Amino acid sequence: MSSRYRQVRRRVHQILEVAEEGDATSRAVDLALMTLVAVNIAAVVLESLDSVQASYGTAFRRLEIISVAVFSVEYVARFWSAAEEDPQVEPWRNRLRYVRSPMAVADLASIAPLFLSAFTSADLRFLRVLRLLRILKLTRYSSALGTIVQVVRSEGQTFGTAFLLLLSMLIFASSGIYLAEHRAQPEAFGSIPHAMWWAVSALTTVGYGDLTPITPVGKIFASLVTVVGVGVVALPTSIMASGFAQISDRNRRRLQSEAEQAFEDGYFSASEAARYEQLAAELGVPADFAREIAEAAARRHPLALANGPCPHCGKEPDEAP
Repeated sequence: MSSRYRQVRRRVHQILEVAEEGDATSRAVDLALMTLVAVNIAAVVLESLDSVQASYGTAFRRLEIISVAVFSVEYVARFWSAAEEDPQVEPWRNRLRYVRSPMAVADLASIAPLFLSAFTSADLRFLRVLRLLRILKLTRYSSALGTIVQVVRSEGQTFGTAFLLLLSMLIFASSGIYLAEHRAQPEAFGSIPHAMWWAVSALTTVGYGDLTPITPVGKIFASLVTVVGVGVVALPTSIMASGFAQISDRNRRRLQSEAEQAFEDGYFSASEAARYEQLAAELGVPADFAREIAEAAARRHPLALANGPCPHCGKEPDEAP
C-alpha cells in the first residue's frame, strides 16, 4: 500500500471526525453535516402537515434524494477511513469495530429509509418517521448527547435490571387487578392483557382515570401499586443521574491529569494549551471550569510560569495564581 494512499485515507478520517482546533476543512464538513441533519428533521416535521406536503412534496422528495446521496457517501467514506482509527490494529478490524458501533448505526439509519421504500411496500408515513433517527448523527458532534450514550453503555446492565424489575411489576400489577376486578368490570379488566393499560398508567403514576377499580380489594391493591410505582419508575432516572455524575467526575479527573502532565516541565506550551482546550471541549467541561483546573495545577507547580506567560491563561510569573 502506497504512502500516498495512506495519507489520503488518514486525511479523510481526520476530516470526518470531530474537527480539531485549526482544522477549517473538518469544521466546515461538520457544520455542513449538522445543518443537513437539522434541515432533514425540519422537513420530516413539516411533511406531516397535509397542506405543506401538497405544496412542497416535490421539493421534499428532492431534498431526500440529495440527503441520502450525501449521507451514503459519508457512510462509505467513514467505513473506508475507519482503517486509520487505530494504526496498531489491522484495517479490517477497525472497520468491523466501526460497523458495530452506535455511530455506525446512526449513519446507516440516515440512509435506510429511502432504500427501504424501494424494496418494501410498507406505509411511506412510517418511513418518514424512521428518518427522524437521523438526529442520532448529532451525538457525534455534541458532548452532552455523547455523554448520554456513554451513560447508557456503561450502565447497560443496571438499566437492564431496572427494566426487568419494571416489567415484572407490570405483569404483577395487571394480574392482581385482573383477579380483583374482572368480575365487577369484565369490559375493562376482562383479561390480563386488557388490564396492562391500567397497570402502566398506575405504575407511572399518570392515572388517566379512564380505568379505575371499584371493588374494595381492587382499590387497596391499586393504592399499593401506585405507591410502589413511584419507586420503581424512578429507578432509570436515578441510574441516569448517577451515571452522569460518574462520567462528569471521570472527565474532570482526566482533564486534571492532562493539566498536571502539561506543567511537569514547568511550562504550559502553546501546543499543550491547544490540546488541553480541545480535550476540555471533547469532554464537555465548561471553559471556566477547565481554566480553574489549569490554574490549580499551576499552583501545585511553582516553576510552571517561570518561562514566561502561560499561553492558556496569559498570566505573567508575578501574576501566578
